[in-house]
Amino acid sequence: MAEKYIKRYSEAFRKTVVREYEAGESIEQLRRRYGIGGGSTVQKWVKKYGVAGLRHEVVVMQRSDEQRREKLLEARVKELETALAQLTLDKMMLETTLEVAGEMYGEDIKKKYGPKPLSEPISKAEKAGNG
Repeated sequence: MAEKYIKRYSEAFRKTVVREYEAGESIEQLRRRYGIGGGSTVQKWVKKYGVAGLRHEVVVMQRSDEQRREKLLEARVKELETALAQLTLDKMMLETTLEVAGEMYGEDIKKKYGPKPLSEPISKAEKAGNG
């Protein structure tokens, strides 16, 4: 017959487990992580050492117009992320097309016809079209 043993936990250990529970860990996660056997052990510790045995929860108080604005902003962010993804795909497609065309014609089309890098500041005369 297997020997039965009783685990004793220090008060500091119990308080650590309760703090982790109050920070959002589940009782089951804590039991598995620390090898705590009893199903109600952690619950008893929370009642004894916790802040009224409750987790800290964030409650957001908003007026209806604030909620509407937040939803509109979230929708706008989603819309912009979709547009960014599409533009990224378009850019990749165009760059690939330029590479393929360059290979077909034996020239680096991006260098030959692409935008010229600014090495020197543009003078006022060049801006006016006299340069």
